[in-house]
Amino acid sequence: MSQAILSLQIANNTQLAQNKIQTVLNLLNEGATVPFIARYRKDQTGGLEDHEIFKIQKEATAIEELVKRKEYVLETIKELKVDNPLLINNIESCWDKKQLEDLFAPYKSKRKTKASVAKENGLEGLAKIIMSQKSDHINIQPFIKNNIKNETDAINGAIDIISEWITEHTYTKNQLRRLFNREGVLKSKIKKGKEQEAQIYKTYFDFEQKATRLPSHRILAILRGTNEGLLSSGISIDKQTAIELLERNFIKSKNQSAEIVKQAIANTYGKNLKPSLEKELLNELKLKADVEAIQVFSKNLEQLLLAAPIGKKNVLSIDPGFKTGCKVVCLNKQGDLLEDTIIYPHPPQKQHSKSIDKVLQLLNKHKIEAIAIGNGTAGRETETFIKSINLAKDIAIYLVNENGASIYSASEIGREEFPNHDITVRGAVSIGRRLMDPLAELVKIEPKSIGVGQYQHDVDQTLLKTELDHVVEKCVNKIGVQLNTASKYLLQYIAGIGPSLAKNIVEYRAKNGQFNSLNELKKVPRLGDKAFEQCAGFLRVQGKQPLDNTGIHPEQYNVVTQIAKQQKLSIGDLIGNKDILSLSNNLNLQEQIGKLTLSDLLNELAKPNIDPRKQEDQLEFSQNITTINDLYDGMILQGQVSNITNFGAFIDLGIKENGLVHISQITNQFINSPNDVLHLNQIVTVKIIQLDLENKRIGLTMKL
Repeated sequence: MSQAILSLQIANNTQLAQNKIQTVLNLLNEGATVPFIARYRKDQTGGLEDHEIFKIQKEATAIEELVKRKEYVLETIKELKVDNPLLINNIESCWDKKQLEDLFAPYKSKRKTKASVAKENGLEGLAKIIMSQKSDHINIQPFIKNNIKNETDAINGAIDIISEWITEHTYTKNQLRRLFNREGVLKSKIKKGKEQEAQIYKTYFDFEQKATRLPSHRILAILRGTNEGLLSSGISIDKQTAIELLERNFIKSKNQSAEIVKQAIANTYGKNLKPSLEKELLNELKLKADVEAIQVFSKNLEQLLLAAPIGKKNVLSIDPGFKTGCKVVCLNKQGDLLEDTIIYPHPPQKQHSKSIDKVLQLLNKHKIEAIAIGNGTAGRETETFIKSINLAKDIAIYLVNENGASIYSASEIGREEFPNHDITVRGAVSIGRRLMDPLAELVKIEPKSIGVGQYQHDVDQTLLKTELDHVVEKCVNKIGVQLNTASKYLLQYIAGIGPSLAKNIVEYRAKNGQFNSLNELKKVPRLGDKAFEQCAGFLRVQGKQPLDNTGIHPEQYNVVTQIAKQQKLSIGDLIGNKDILSLSNNLNLQEQIGKLTLSDLLNELAKPNIDPRKQEDQLEFSQNITTINDLYDGMILQGQVSNITNFGAFIDLGIKENGLVHISQITNQFINSPNDVLHLNQIVTVKIIQLDLENKRIGLTMKL
């Protein structure tokens, strides 16, 4: 397939300009990565953003897979010696996967069916006579031979063949598809005897709604309940409407043959067409719901990864617990583990004074500047305990979202980093490091385990991984990393590097000491010119060349040198000099490297390494609210957004149970998604409008 055809098909699917798509495809074929193209090839792509380039890449992969399938279909038809130019032309011009499979259906190698057996018994001629519906009387006698004992056997065999023809009739199947999409209703019912077990699915005990209008979370909930054996569900349409549609296509007269064809239609619809089209529509609904759920997850993950770091500080980190105590670790500014211990400030031990003494000792010994406390079990109680201690005013206390910390603790990465410590120590370290630099720590955890998704275990796992890996890659390259301190887990997400080269970089660093320049990267085994081109702009080195510690790509250093000479300044004096932004209108420079590239270069020179991550305010939860029993209807309180879904946002109220603000209760204005107005960790004021103590559910509104 030519690049022109590929770019045209992608343009049809994405509404992006074909010339921009062609440029992106050329760059991808040359080995360029999505982050590199988005950041350093803006003038070539017309300023396409990261997500648009990623979309082009995904579409190209999908279309190339379709082309391979078309090639297989054409080769199979050629081997079968099918002489049908119209069929060949339809396949070659087909760009829809479903239509391609419909065209191929009659020629697929099939298992033995009733229709194939009937054909072997010589009944295809009878089926053609019946299907033509030209005669009022059918002479069946010539077909009664061998395995066909009587007229009934002959008619039944002919019906089996006609049923297969109807099933494989592309035009009719597309008509029924449209009917299912237009009229299909997704129904669900509780399975008898499962009422108590399925309380979480109470909404769907007797539920029906137009299938194509169902929001993604309802589709995923119904399908999950069905898979768990608690609900029965399916697509329903008016049977008579479907049968009449089929009869309009295949009934040509009012004779005996027509009556037999009607019988074949009824059999075909009930046994073949309805089940296959129902399954097809359910799969489409599932895919659509998966895509929407993954989009929500991706937005949440990006917000979490781009949460502000507190920076290089000595941190005391606590993984709270009651009976098993609170695991305490001390980390230096580089995140290295200095010391670990356990304190028991809570029941049943209640070693309050002893715990205070130990904390104070650690604070002084390691010059602690911040305290991180996991927000899980005993988190609020541990925060209260720490605040009861007479701490220095400059020691900040943070409640840290610990979702995924236990995954890291038991992971191969956790064991590799701390082979001589148990999982409780690793968990506490992860909490502390997450406060210091969320991005650097969260890349060690499988994205779907971080806990900011919606039905993440129900959606297509391959699709989920592709999207979430892209989000992580996007965030890491957006911030950039320090080459001399970054872990291999962080480095592997830098454009052009990957796990193998990241390992080589870290091993080279350990053997040869710190990198003094970006150019030294070329000495790393197997890191060639293309990999260097892709990664260099996203890495930072504090060395002899000041530009190595900026987001300016080495391929642009000569332009910076030229600017420095024109301005009669050293490169060091250019960095941080906002006056050079006036050069954005310099036509010679624009012609040399491009208008968009020049703008980025000057902005980076004026404000090098600006970190877009903003520190969120810390919410002080009320000390009077520690359990759900402290709440009441109509109560107004503050909370923090902990998760966002398509149907609403979950709010951390400082107790074990999160409250839910349904999308209809977020604002008086219409919004498509809670993400339109909310973001993770945002502090919001809410009012309790529904309190279900028995099921521990809290309904909230932000429309005060």
